[in-house]
Amino acid sequence: MIRPPLNREMTHAELTALPVSFSLDVSNRALRIGRTQGYAMAKQGTYPIRVLRLGRQYRCTRYDLLRFLGVSVDSAEHTAA
Repeated sequence: MIRPPLNREMTHAELTALPVSFSLDVSNRALRIGRTQGYAMAKQGTYPIRVLRLGRQYRCTRYDLLRFLGVSVDSAEHTAA
C-alpha cells in the first residue's frame, strides 16, 4: 500500500470520501498532527476528536473529524453521493 506523505494536506474530496471509521494515522494526516504526537495524545486522552480504542487499535470516525474541522456533515453526504 502506497501512503501519501504526512505533510500533504487532505483535500475536501478526500475528507468526504473517508469511510465511517478509520485509523488514527489517517486522522493525524487530516489534522496535520505527527504520528508520535498523535498516538501520545490519544493515549493521554487529549486528542482533539473522540478516539475509539478497539483492542490494540485506535479508530476515529468521519463524523467527529468533519465536525471538528467545521465541514458540514450534510454537505459532505451530498458531495459523496
